Amino acid sequence: MSKEQNKKRSMAAEIWQRLVRNKMAMLGLAILIILVLAAIFADVIADYDTKVVTQNIAERLQGPSAAHWFGTDEFGRDIFARLVHGSRVSLVVGIISVSVSLIIGGSLGAFAGFYGGKVDNIIMRIMDIFLAVPSILLAITIVAALGTSLFNVMLAIGISGMPSFARIVRAAVMSVKDQEFVESSRAIGANSVTIIFREILPNCMAPIIVQATLAVAGAILSTASLSFIGLGVQPPSPEWGAMLSGGRNYLRDAIHLTLFPGLAIVITILALNLLGDGLRDALDPRLKQ
Repeated sequence: MSKEQNKKRSMAAEIWQRLVRNKMAMLGLAILIILVLAAIFADVIADYDTKVVTQNIAERLQGPSAAHWFGTDEFGRDIFARLVHGSRVSLVVGIISVSVSLIIGGSLGAFAGFYGGKVDNIIMRIMDIFLAVPSILLAITIVAALGTSLFNVMLAIGISGMPSFARIVRAAVMSVKDQEFVESSRAIGANSVTIIFREILPNCMAPIIVQATLAVAGAILSTASLSFIGLGVQPPSPEWGAMLSGGRNYLRDAIHLTLFPGLAIVITILALNLLGDGLRDALDPRLKQ
């Protein structure tokens, strides 16, 4: 094993040790692992057809019980099963939409920071136009124009989150583009694209990882918001925001219809924020002890 590989492994171990010492970050990581496992094994935990989609009016609006841990909704469907299967939707939308934001926005920010001048000015002024519109309003506009579908929701949230990644990656690239290892790459004849993606970006991963973690939480919340107003995932597919919207008419008689989906959203976003804060502290070299 080369010295460079040993150095990277020791750095990763040091970052992990600092993360482990952060109890709140580990709590967030544990919750996130449980959520991911629930999404992966959702079909094992609860049958999709019989408990998530099939209506059973005779059992509608039942409270939590041994048969239905979180009760049933207005159509007699099991709320716990719908929450478990809904976690798949939230995680998929969160991860894919953030990936769209990272790939497009991150690439634009990298080119803006590396080239500077007119390229930087043009790209960042376009990003400023996007930032002038609230992200949720921009997402609503895109979904309303393209139509309500899971793909359009992911695309809309990805585009609305693009400017944040562009600004963060631009700042990170500008902080390292004049360092010696970049000059060495230029000296051996590497082209600009190779220097950006092979040399600069790998040395800018700390702020990008933190932003991506926090952005997933924002994407899940945006998905729930769009579904709440009817522009997100369409029935009968389970989605936490849509479940909240369906249960708001029964707040007085069956509060569990909104309580458990609301708790699922809050706990998931809290876990991601705790993990994101922990990663920020662990990746910050100024916090080394």
